[in-house]
Amino acid sequence: MKAISLFVTGTDTEIGKTFVSCALLQGFCARALRATALKPISTGAQLHNEILHNEDADLLFNASNIVLPLHLSTPYMLRKPAAPHIVAAYEGVSLDIAHIVACHRAAEQLADIVVVEGVGGVCVPLDDMKDTADLAISLQLPVILVVGLRLGCINHALLSAEAISTRGLMLVGWIANIIDPDMEFSTANVEAIQQRLDRKYSAPLLGTIPRIDSQRADEAARYIDIDTLLERMRGLLTL
Repeated sequence: MKAISLFVTGTDTEIGKTFVSCALLQGFCARALRATALKPISTGAQLHNEILHNEDADLLFNASNIVLPLHLSTPYMLRKPAAPHIVAAYEGVSLDIAHIVACHRAAEQLADIVVVEGVGGVCVPLDDMKDTADLAISLQLPVILVVGLRLGCINHALLSAEAISTRGLMLVGWIANIIDPDMEFSTANVEAIQQRLDRKYSAPLLGTIPRIDSQRADEAARYIDIDTLLERMRGLLTL
């Protein structure tokens, strides 16, 4: 059977995309699936033992049970922690989407499920013409939206969902991640987003993750409806 694959994006940077991606991987591994991840473009990489490493990419690596070589899992490792198109231009790197697609195809041959984590939000530029949505389109993947719960999250979630839909991508579901534990009316915010994304995009809420230590993705996985997600993803394979 063809591997299941999905694209994880977020309402902003620093809202828990990697944390949620790791939680998804932990959930898939717990169901005896061969699970792996791609972080095709990472910024803020540092040199360790003569090898470039990125913290997010390393977390995804550790949450997977299928180990990919770095040239497949993170084909573009950029050093400066800034927008990828700016850093790529600064470092003289061309972000080739076709190359990322080839890496993803290779990963699909090795696993039952592949989680691809985008960089920043859905409209983050990759060069003068392409953005993160173009990458998801080229990969032909359904999208999971991670919504960081903090002031302004309703607007950010609805704008992101509209951008995903407008670009012809399928929003297969969304996950709320509490990043501000002191946020007032967090439940009301989740309900407001849920009502609108369900009605307009048929995109279910797959879980609300409370404030958890960022190293405990296994615990976060308990708050995600992994089985519903898998059912929806498998249904897409039959279309």
